[in-house]
Amino acid sequence: MRASRLISLVLLLQARESMTAAELARELEVSERTVYRDMEALSAAGVPVYAEQGRNGGYRLVGGYRTRLTGLSREEAEALFMAGLPGPAGDMGLADAVAAAQLKVLAALPAALRDAPLHAGRRFHLDAPGWFGAAGPPPLLRDLARAVWRDEAVELRYRRGREVTRRLHPYGLVLKNGVWYLVARVADGPGPGPYRTYRVDRVAAVRALGETFPRDAGFDLAGHWAGQVKEFLRSMLGGEATVRLSPAGMRRLRHAVEPYAARVAAERAGEPDAQGWVTTTLPVESPEVAETELLALGPEVEVVDPPELRERMARSAARLAALYRGR
Repeated sequence: MRASRLISLVLLLQARESMTAAELARELEVSERTVYRDMEALSAAGVPVYAEQGRNGGYRLVGGYRTRLTGLSREEAEALFMAGLPGPAGDMGLADAVAAAQLKVLAALPAALRDAPLHAGRRFHLDAPGWFGAAGPPPLLRDLARAVWRDEAVELRYRRGREVTRRLHPYGLVLKNGVWYLVARVADGPGPGPYRTYRVDRVAAVRALGETFPRDAGFDLAGHWAGQVKEFLRSMLGGEATVRLSPAGMRRLRHAVEPYAARVAAERAGEPDAQGWVTTTLPVESPEVAETELLALGPEVEVVDPPELRERMARSAARLAALYRGR
């Protein structure tokens, strides 16, 4: 464990040139005291590391010291070549850069690990788009990716019922279930505007404005996106229904409704009755959508509340019964 941490320390200092003990401790999830001990161990082992005092100080490696990737295990080397995501990188126009980077990493690996990309490629493949998604990336994805890389302001024409024009500071791109999204800050006003999310396939035109913007150093794309997803699910599933589910209905619920709704319903479920049925509260979008989804469970679900949804289910069940009796 410690040997792996020491290698991580050296690689972090190579990548970021200077880091404080507090920053290293946060990155490695250890105490600052542990970082001090590890630095002493590296120095004793001949690694030219030194501490620079003062407000802008920190630990550094002397004279551009570099270590080759001889500390990688086979599992780490194979995982490294799985992390390139060549499909999405190619969509953004980075296929050549990814290929060149992989070749450089491959050249730095020990001979015994040079088959890592072949070994991983034969066993794992990422196919990000959904089954019935459109073939190929959105036509303006590469233009947006270029602006994201350069922190360059853009003017966007966007289809949202009607076409609107926005000046934006593009902060990042996200690939979700085969769909690309742009996370950007609105720049139409005099000061920093709110962050907004745009589907890239609805972008009608992009014009680079030839000016860079000061990026908010505290912005965390992954954290922002996670919050957006939660907020979207809460807003989409704003209603609730009280339902009774048989054991079979509980098992099949995740195939009938949104995974988030099924997970919430499972967390809220009460104790089973004598027949194994449970009562729970299910997040729903609307009575119309809930009726369509819950009908897929057939006799394994009973709607208790609200009355409108219960009446809808009863009418649909009566129509089904009449249809099959008539035959």
